[in-house]
Amino acid sequence: MIEFKNVKKVYPGGVKAVKDATLTIDDGEFVCFIGTSGSGKTTALRMINRMHDPSEGEILINGEKTTDKDPVKLRREIGYVIQQIGLMPHMTVYDNIIMVPKMLGWSEDKCQDVAKRLLKRVELPEEYLKRYPGELSGGQQQRIGVIRALAANPEIVLMDEPFGALDPITRDALQDLVKELQREYGNTFVFVTHDMDEALNLADRIAIWHEGDLLQYDTPENILKNPANDYVRDFLGEERLIQAKTNYLEVGNIMRAKPLAISLGKSLSDALTEMRDNSVDSLFVVDDNHHYKGRLSLSDITAQKDYEMSVSDAMQTTIRPVKESSLVQDTMQRILKGRVPNVPIVNDKNQLTGIVTRATLVNLVYDSIWGDDTNSIVAEGVEDK
Repeated sequence: MIEFKNVKKVYPGGVKAVKDATLTIDDGEFVCFIGTSGSGKTTALRMINRMHDPSEGEILINGEKTTDKDPVKLRREIGYVIQQIGLMPHMTVYDNIIMVPKMLGWSEDKCQDVAKRLLKRVELPEEYLKRYPGELSGGQQQRIGVIRALAANPEIVLMDEPFGALDPITRDALQDLVKELQREYGNTFVFVTHDMDEALNLADRIAIWHEGDLLQYDTPENILKNPANDYVRDFLGEERLIQAKTNYLEVGNIMRAKPLAISLGKSLSDALTEMRDNSVDSLFVVDDNHHYKGRLSLSDITAQKDYEMSVSDAMQTTIRPVKESSLVQDTMQRILKGRVPNVPIVNDKNQLTGIVTRATLVNLVYDSIWGDDTNSIVAEGVEDK
């Protein structure tokens, strides 16, 4: 656990880099420090491994003040990755990877084992261990930088804008890799970035800094739902805030309850009557315990010659239901990018409880932009099928 307790950092000349920060980073969390240049995010990061010390307050790691620890020993216990990568150009990839394990007195066999295993983990061939950093691409060098930080399996890994100089494709791939490695090894990661999309993609919690102040520290979901102030709102951007109104909603909150359904034992003639009486062109199919079994459309019925045959013989079973607890964003992709007009919603027992349609999602999008007053306007222009 990392704790900041009323931490302040004032540089010579009275520059207040960090004004008064209190936060806790739990074991195994991935936390992003984000802000513009001069916000205090990098200073806060570097105080964790004593590259800077607080002017006031204290930082504790597992209950022990960092200022009570030898800075060299502390840094050997903490992984560190920077944008400039920091690989030693005169040393082979292997020697770069095992720098800290060697300092800790690991045997050569153990060093070889961890270097080969980590290199394989980042999908680089073993022969690269004999190469020098200058023989690798920027993305390959940064992969080496990441696994070097993990080689001694430190409890804490600090990353200071490690992917800022990389192209978007390489950057996305390395983001995914870092998150996978963090989950696999269970390390606590503190990651500095100025890119909100990167923070939202990686973090369990995000700390937003501005001019030395810690403005908000919370989960991505809570920050998007409840920005602390106008600065945070502007920093997030209106587009992300609009998306958040739908992305973190559960399907159960927007579904229409008690959709029309017909039981397995009914005939196609019964289904046709039900459709006609309710002016619909499809029905969901359920068993006697109301478990979802499939969907029956008007075209499914008219494709048959015998209308007295069972609903179960003509229904479609390829349309998968969605759980009430699923996120709206996932359902939205299925409907808007697919060709289905609606999806069935089920509870944890697979019982049919609701329906979500294209019209539901269109209304939701308009409402997220303009508010509740638009519901009646949108409903007039969208047929709910």
